[in-house]
Amino acid sequence: MIEWVSLGTGARPVPQPMATPLVWAGAFGGALGLVALINAVAGTGRPSLALTALSLLAALLGLCARFSAAPGTAVLCWLFLNGFAIPPAGTLTWTGPRDTFWLACLLTAALIGTALARVVHARAAYRRMSTGLTTSTTEPADDIRAP
Repeated sequence: MIEWVSLGTGARPVPQPMATPLVWAGAFGGALGLVALINAVAGTGRPSLALTALSLLAALLGLCARFSAAPGTAVLCWLFLNGFAIPPAGTLTWTGPRDTFWLACLLTAALIGTALARVVHARAAYRRMSTGLTTSTTEPADDIRAP
């Protein structure tokens, strides 16, 4: 006998994050595209604009990633920021305080995106489970007897 069941009933699992290499591929392609777009529109030498755009990219990628993908995402975004968004283009340099700040901003953005996604998924899972387990308090209890 076939029993028809609604697909929306029952517990749904928390979505699994994307694989780390896939997130890093997105960071590579996204950072390349963003830096190329910023260089074409605003020109090189605008690192604050590029840092803001790459931080947003890192946060968006963090929404679908694991925490372990955050450092690699930050480093890939930093490589494009350092290599192509500041003159001389195509040359990697290390200026201690500046590059440390950039890496910290990109890592923080990726971690915030990942943490935000985990909190949203956990709250949704909690709501799904708590709404299915609640009982009505308006019905009288059967085991309580009046004297």
